[in-house]
Amino acid sequence: MNVKRHAGVGASRVAAAIGEPARAHMLYCLMDGHARTSTELAVVAGVTPSTASVHLNRLKTERLVNVFKQGKHRYYRLGGLEVANALEALDVIAGSSRDKFVPNTPSRLLVARTCYDHMAGTLGVSFHNRIRAMGWLSGKLTGDGKAYDLTAAGGKALEVLGIDLNAVQSTRRRFAYACLDWSERQPHIGGALGAALLNLVLKRKWVAQDLDSRALSITSLGRREMMDRFGLQI
Repeated sequence: MNVKRHAGVGASRVAAAIGEPARAHMLYCLMDGHARTSTELAVVAGVTPSTASVHLNRLKTERLVNVFKQGKHRYYRLGGLEVANALEALDVIAGSSRDKFVPNTPSRLLVARTCYDHMAGTLGVSFHNRIRAMGWLSGKLTGDGKAYDLTAAGGKALEVLGIDLNAVQSTRRRFAYACLDWSERQPHIGGALGAALLNLVLKRKWVAQDLDSRALSITSLGRREMMDRFGLQI
């Protein structure tokens, strides 16, 4: 077999960068969409500030994180949606088993959390299933999974809720797709629509986002509204 030696080298390099436990802790900490300093990430990873700087430089080199300056501080963010999707996929693979999957994640994260910039957990999957059952989305298989389009009924319903569909559809990212949820093992809604739905529930105060984790707390108002509007009882 004449296999080029460089085949897979890039992937193995990125995998090695993610695979170091301290760096993995940093990356998953940034999955909530918040930017953090190297000092904060050092605490998360359980390493010294100097060691954290070395790890962050490696992650930056592999384009797994971005860094920006604000005043005297340097802040780190996840490298983008592609990085978030890869981390979620690794969670799914890591939890795969012939036995029934029983996650050991804290229950608050299982109920509702962010998957980069959209909803995940029981809440995210419930939204996905209910919106599809109401006929708001039509699906089609693509090379990388199932993509969704809005139906006429779905477009009207989302505009009534307050989502600016023109703004959502004008972005350069995918409109909507089935993102496999690592704890539920069912899809939730990813893409620009998923981000718009998360912004909606935050704006309407149906959920509150933790500052230091990916957890979303469902408010009493949110429970009432989601039951009245969607028939969801989380």
